[in-house]
Amino acid sequence: MIAEVLSDASERMAKAVEVAKEDFSNVRTGRANPAMFQKVMVTYYGTPTPLAQLASMQNPEARTLLITPFDKSALRDIEQAIRDVPNLDANPTNDGNVIRVTMPELTEERRKEYVKIVKAKAEDAKVSLRNIRRSAKDGIDAFKGELGDDERARGEKELEAITKKFVDAIDDALKHKEAELLKV
Repeated sequence: MIAEVLSDASERMAKAVEVAKEDFSNVRTGRANPAMFQKVMVTYYGTPTPLAQLASMQNPEARTLLITPFDKSALRDIEQAIRDVPNLDANPTNDGNVIRVTMPELTEERRKEYVKIVKAKAEDAKVSLRNIRRSAKDGIDAFKGELGDDERARGEKELEAITKKFVDAIDDALKHKEAELLKV
């Protein structure tokens, strides 16, 4: 019974870590990266649609991204959606066939702002892990009449170990992203 609660908590925590890493990849470094544009939503015929479903993306140079829409009528909408993305500072240009997105060079001040954004995302992920831990602990406590105190205590200790493992994974990803952001 406790093993099921711990297994469920572990799965949910792993998903929370994956979401955190995905969020980290959306914060730009000095290079143009198609992953930064994965969550860009384009209003396409009145429906918010992910950019990846409307266009292909290529990275011909370090700070340039080439976006080729599948439907040429979506060029203006894609261009506008990229301009509207906060904290991206992208400069899209449209030549009638493709959109070239040139990323400006990051200043030291801007890099530090991005580090703050990434740290906030990491803290949000840790809050999510703590919420999962709390619900798993409640699940273990629900077995109070059925299981002994030692067994529940062992389950709680194992839950803490699982939580620490996933918190450490978020911290490692944060450290990696922070180093990536501050590298000039």
